[in-house]
Amino acid sequence: MNIQPEITYRGVEKTEAIDSLVNSKIVKLERFCDHINSCRVAIEKAHDHPSSGSPYRVRLDVTVSPSHELAVDRSPDTGTQYEPIEAVIRHAFDSMERQLKELNERQRGE
Repeated sequence: MNIQPEITYRGVEKTEAIDSLVNSKIVKLERFCDHINSCRVAIEKAHDHPSSGSPYRVRLDVTVSPSHELAVDRSPDTGTQYEPIEAVIRHAFDSMERQLKELNERQRGE
């Protein structure tokens, strides 16, 4: 991994499994874009007893050279089934992967 991620936990216990999942997803992002300068990940428990949706929220902020800032905010969706924290993390990183692919395509077209 070329970049040192900044991972923040709010209301969620930090575990080796979550850290490992996040770091493996960052390595995968670096395969799509080798110009990533920074990656900030915020994992939080939005509420303890949701009536529907997931109680977890994941936000990714990625800075890409020369001056691009990409962000993903995976928040609890109303009307959806409960999602474990690992699924919310995977969905957030999948969205960031799509944004990086689109950015790469735009940069090649410029």
